[in-house]
Amino acid sequence: MTTASTKDTTELASHLRLAVTRLARKLRQEAEAGLSPSLLAALATIERAGAVTLGDLAACEQVQPPTMTRIVSALVDAGLVSRETDPADGRVAWVLPTAEGRRLLQRSRRRKEAYLARRMRDLPSDDLEALGRAASILERLREGR
Repeated sequence: MTTASTKDTTELASHLRLAVTRLARKLRQEAEAGLSPSLLAALATIERAGAVTLGDLAACEQVQPPTMTRIVSALVDAGLVSRETDPADGRVAWVLPTAEGRRLLQRSRRRKEAYLARRMRDLPSDDLEALGRAASILERLREGR
């Protein structure tokens, strides 16, 4: 790789990082879920997992176990998740999304998708096709491929 192309790639990486960060921030604002980003992220992870232990959830969200205990307690108090003791091992607690937690995530996702759809509505078809390709490329980057 030449120095010029390395510089171009570095500049593109910087531009992309900034654009993705700003879009993610705007989408969080659009969610209006009434939850902090940390609570919303944990709830989404719990929904994806179906049932998860506090330790696994802390590792997934990259926070310390005491922090995750506080997050889950807030979600339990809000009625968005339930905590159930493992019948085979009483020391293990499973965290599961409630119906209300799932509904909140659906509303949040619909609001974010509606925001994007409104913003994309007037884009030319070439831009929409480019965004389709970019979405696939971003997924590959995220997966490390």
